[in-house]
Amino acid sequence: MSDSALETALLSRADHKCELCGGQDDLAAFAVVPRDEGPNDHVLTCGVCRPQLQGDTDLDQNHWFCLQEAVWSEVAAVQVVGWRLLNRLSGESWAQGLLEQVYLDEDAMVWAEAEAAPGDDNPTAVPSVDCNGALLVGGDSITVIKDLPVKGTSFVAKRGTLVKGIRLTDNPEHIEGRVNKVTIVIKTCFVKKA
Repeated sequence: MSDSALETALLSRADHKCELCGGQDDLAAFAVVPRDEGPNDHVLTCGVCRPQLQGDTDLDQNHWFCLQEAVWSEVAAVQVVGWRLLNRLSGESWAQGLLEQVYLDEDAMVWAEAEAAPGDDNPTAVPSVDCNGALLVGGDSITVIKDLPVKGTSFVAKRGTLVKGIRLTDNPEHIEGRVNKVTIVIKTCFVKKA
């Protein structure tokens, strides 16, 4: 499909508005990797959303409150982008709460998680794995396998604690999750995929 045909299809589908925030300035297609075949694999984005999605600028958490509507879109590509953004923002209580409510069908979830796994853009990336060697990706739920005192707090993350919507870190041996409404870093050797 040509770029102009793709943009025309997206403009029609999105009613000439950004499918994430509703903005109308500097609209253009954003490919939702790892797919890139047609309008169903793209999201129409504005000049505010696109640079943040591409990593050209930092995420503005206040701007992304718009995800409270966008993640309920009927368009799978919009759902996937919303889910990925919520994972990147999951240190914020509003984003974590919304992430726990979001439902993606099986195909959309596989697509959403595909970006978090080591891929072509970084072939030397070391994957994060749990104590049994199972691959961990952003958004997974894990169970703590041993009582872990949490530094800087007075509580212990008890064995058997379920942590939903984890985030990967730059260190493949660490993940982030929320326990008792506090975001903590947990070593992957002390968790198993739920």
